[in-house]
Amino acid sequence: MPCPALPDGFDFTDPDVYRDRVPLPEFAQLRRTAPVWWNAQPHNIAGFEDDGYWVVTRHADVKEVSTRPDVFSAHRNTSIIRFNESMTRDQIDVQKLIMLNMDPPEHTRVRQIVQRGFTPRSIRALEDALRERATRIVAEAKRNGRGDFVTDIACELPLQAIAELIGIPQEDRSRIFDWSNKMVAYDDPELAITEEVGTNAAMELISYAMNLAAARKECPAKDIVSRLVAAEDEGNLGNDEFGFFVLLLAVAGNETTRNAITHGMHAFLTHPEQWERYKRERPATAAEEIVRWATPVVSFQRTATQDTELGGAHIKEGQRVGIFYASANNDPEAFDRPEEFDIGRDPNPHLGFGGGGPHFCLGKSLAVLEIDLIFHAIADAVPDIALAGDPRRLRSAWLNGVKELRVSYG
Repeated sequence: MPCPALPDGFDFTDPDVYRDRVPLPEFAQLRRTAPVWWNAQPHNIAGFEDDGYWVVTRHADVKEVSTRPDVFSAHRNTSIIRFNESMTRDQIDVQKLIMLNMDPPEHTRVRQIVQRGFTPRSIRALEDALRERATRIVAEAKRNGRGDFVTDIACELPLQAIAELIGIPQEDRSRIFDWSNKMVAYDDPELAITEEVGTNAAMELISYAMNLAAARKECPAKDIVSRLVAAEDEGNLGNDEFGFFVLLLAVAGNETTRNAITHGMHAFLTHPEQWERYKRERPATAAEEIVRWATPVVSFQRTATQDTELGGAHIKEGQRVGIFYASANNDPEAFDRPEEFDIGRDPNPHLGFGGGGPHFCLGKSLAVLEIDLIFHAIADAVPDIALAGDPRRLRSAWLNGVKELRVSYG
C-alpha cells in the first residue's frame, strides 16, 4: 500500500537521503499510518531475490523482530540493508562469516567465546588508559584552537579502545583506522572510495588479524587475542573466525562510537542548556541519551524464514525486513517527548545498541565508557567549545555518519 506522505520511488535505504538528513518525518508518518510498510525497489539490487523490503518503524515491532531469530534470520541475506546495485550474491555470502550475520546456534557458539574479551573486568582494566588517552586527545585539540571535531577528537578514542582491547601495537593502529574508514565510506563519492577499495580494505584487515591470531597461537601472551585463539579446542576461535571478529569490531566498535560522539557534541552545541547542565551535573544518563539521539546505525535487516504477521502486515517467507532503529528511537509510544535531547532521560529504552535478542551489542559497556570519558575530558578542558560550521554528513545507506564538524575549542 502506498504511503501518502512519501513520493513515488522513495527508498529508506537511499544514501542520497542520509547525505542530507535522517528521514524522521517520513518515519513518523509510517508509524502513524503503516508501521510495517513495503518499500519497493524497482531498480535491481543485485544478489537479492526480491524487489523490495518491509520497513519496520515502531519500537515494539523492531524489538519483536530482534528477539525472534527463528523467524527473522540475520544469516540468509546478512544484516546490512543495501541500496547498492553492484553487490553480488558471492559478496553477500562471504559476509556470513561475520558474527553479525550469523543465527543461533552458530552465533551462540561464537558469541560465547568472544564475550571473554568484554567482561566487566576486561573493560575496567582499560579505563585508566582510556581516560589518560581522552585527556591527551582533547588537550591536543585545544592547542590547535580550531579544527574538525571528527578527526581531532571523535575518531581516536574508539580506535584506541578497540586496539587496547585486542592488543594491536601502537605503530599499526593508524592502518586499522584507515581500513575501517574505507570499509564504510564506499557510498560517498567525495571520499573517492569505490566498492573495490572497500573490499580490499576489509581483506587487508582480516589478513592482519589472522596473522595476529596465528602469532598468538605460536607464542601466547597475556592478552585477549591469546584468550580467544591460543588453545586448540572447540572453545576458541580459528584464525579466520578471529579475522572476521576484528573486522566486525573495526566497524561496530569504531565507526559507530565515533559517530555517536560527533552527534553528541553537535547535540550539545545546538542545545546549549543541555551542555550547561552536563558541565554542571555530569549525569550518568547522558551517554545513553547521546546514543539514542545519534542512533549511529540507522537500520539492519532480517529475512523471514516463514510466512508470518507483524504489525498487521503479512510477511512472506524469503522477504527482507528492515528494522529501523532511528525510527524506533523516536517513537512517542516508547519515549516521552522523543524530539527533545534530554541528558537526564530516565528510563531510556532506546535501541541504539540493538533491540535485544542474540545480536544485542556486545560492546555496549565499552562504548558507554568511551562516551563518558571523552565528554568529561571535553567539559574539563574546552568547556567553551563552539560550532564553527554545519556538520557534513556521510553518504551511506545504513549509517548515520558525520565526516566533518568544524568547531572552535574556545
